[in-house]
Amino acid sequence: MLEAKSTSVSVSAGEAQGQRYADLLGVPFIFLSNGEEIWFRDKDQDAHFRKVETVFSQDDLARRKAARDIRRSPLDIPIDSRIAGGGGRLHQTACIETVCREIVNGRRKMLVEMATGTGKTRTAAALLKRLFEANWTTRALFVVDRNTLAIQTEDAFAEHLPHLPCYRVPRTGRRFQDEKRVTIVTLQTLVNEYEKYSSGYFDMIVIDECHRSIYGKWRRALDHFDGIKIGLTATPCVMQDAPNVDDEDRASIRDTLRFFEVGRPTYSYGMAEAIADGHLVPYEIYRAMTARTAATEGFPVARSDIDWEALDSATRTELEALFADRDPLMVDPSALERKFTVPERNRAMVREFRDILENGYTGPSGIRRAPDWGKTIVFAVTKRHAETLARMFDEAFADKKPSPTTRYADFVVSGLGADDSVDGPAKIKRFKKEEFPQILVSVNMLDTGFDCPDVRNLVMARFTHSSILYQQMRGRGTRLSPGKDRFTMWDFTGVTLRHGDDESPGEGGVVVVRPAIKPEGQPRRMLTLDLHDEIDPATREWVTVDETGHAFLDVDEAKAEALGAAFETWLNGQVFNSDQLRLLHLIKEQIKANARDLTLFESWRFDSPPLSMNGGFERARAVFGGEAELERILSTMNSAVFGIASSGAAEVDPSRSDKPLS
Repeated sequence: MLEAKSTSVSVSAGEAQGQRYADLLGVPFIFLSNGEEIWFRDKDQDAHFRKVETVFSQDDLARRKAARDIRRSPLDIPIDSRIAGGGGRLHQTACIETVCREIVNGRRKMLVEMATGTGKTRTAAALLKRLFEANWTTRALFVVDRNTLAIQTEDAFAEHLPHLPCYRVPRTGRRFQDEKRVTIVTLQTLVNEYEKYSSGYFDMIVIDECHRSIYGKWRRALDHFDGIKIGLTATPCVMQDAPNVDDEDRASIRDTLRFFEVGRPTYSYGMAEAIADGHLVPYEIYRAMTARTAATEGFPVARSDIDWEALDSATRTELEALFADRDPLMVDPSALERKFTVPERNRAMVREFRDILENGYTGPSGIRRAPDWGKTIVFAVTKRHAETLARMFDEAFADKKPSPTTRYADFVVSGLGADDSVDGPAKIKRFKKEEFPQILVSVNMLDTGFDCPDVRNLVMARFTHSSILYQQMRGRGTRLSPGKDRFTMWDFTGVTLRHGDDESPGEGGVVVVRPAIKPEGQPRRMLTLDLHDEIDPATREWVTVDETGHAFLDVDEAKAEALGAAFETWLNGQVFNSDQLRLLHLIKEQIKANARDLTLFESWRFDSPPLSMNGGFERARAVFGGEAELERILSTMNSAVFGIASSGAAEVDPSRSDKPLS
């Protein structure tokens, strides 16, 4: 029912009249319009009218009417455990329950934050299946930001929703298929097509990887459709007021929260939880910056360092301009591979990767480690940088190739216009499905949404100030795979320091951000500085990162710190006298010292050094007022620190000669 008013009259003036006419006619849908605005209300579902872009088509109204007549609560529909929730992934079903509850309560915009690799697409598929079966959805739209993700989503939906007609719109100019239930489209295609359809064409819209700043530039295409909107993101969306946040990140997060009309995500499941639950693998960092890169304040290039005879005229002219008023020239490391390239720096990174992969490395802590061989993603800056690194890696691993024509390393580029890889999707498919290439160098192609569980190494040859992008890049290695219990991030740029993947003092500073040196009036082009560069020995180190993102130099230290923190948490909730506290602190130090093997602190340890030098078991029993009270204290401590209560095994008579050796 459409209640129309003149342009001079407010749309809201027709509410009562429209409601009365709808009741008399027995129709559920009411539109109000004054020729400039259109408002809509489902009188049995909505408390208020809401603004829409167009009146719904007759087909859209018929579909919605038929569905609402047989609609059930989605909360009464079982979640398909073959799609979501299997293997202990309870966060997926919890997410679906939360979103469905919000929908039933009338919320029309929701934001879901789930760490990369925890099954956002599976969760979305199971959610859509439930909503279709409950007749809350009749036609859904799934929006992604690039075609490779659209193909990936189409494959996933074909696997998880074989009986639900889904299809992907391959390009602009192809009409949506009215008979299909789920339309998968890139945002770019949607922007060019949305005006051809009424606002009621889709009643459910899922926007994947919605952290990107699409809600200012392209939100019109999303606002056009009246459907319930659910955003999916793998990066935190509550950091807009944090210090040192990249300006683009801040704007993106602000626009995302504003679009979904929330202060924080509707449902969150972060990386720390996922690692703790065993759904993602943890990571280690190997840092080894080159001498040039490690110079965070910039590195000098003297005029005498340049082989002027080897330069073409354009490069010579530009360098002459740079040296006109300064010698030496200070080059900011952030300008590398954007304005300047140092070939020896790239060669040094490639040599270091092969050497450490082959021979391992002993860090300052004395722990020797080596990363796993396997699929490797290298993040590069530009197409030229990617192509250069791919050739260097290919040459460095020539002995590992079955034939000279096999590419051990290849590269893919996206988002650079004419430089984009035409055969990028084919290269990515080979990287995922075939043995070679083992190394794929990427510029904007594999940063987000790419799913390859076999990835064992991420080489950070690109620096980024964006926390959102950094976390997306890091997420490419977190997925589970047979035989994989970790992955390694190779930081050749200091990017892990910039983003807090090292909280230990004295191990490096924040990279200073300065604009790249660029003479005014000169065209932007890459200048090759043929300078010596090598890995700076002072920057070589392993860093082990726990599930909270706190960095340690080795795994045993991480466990010791975790047990010590748990002990202190338990201790803060207790009341002890000074003698008891002194003994308990000795116990804490023993737990930390034996963190690698200790799973329970048992009373026989009082008669082993160094606790035996403090009076042993008899002293402990006296301090705590008897054996029963001592065992009670140990039981509560073990429960808090190790997650288990001490049993009879802890009550071994200290005089027995067959007690375990410490």
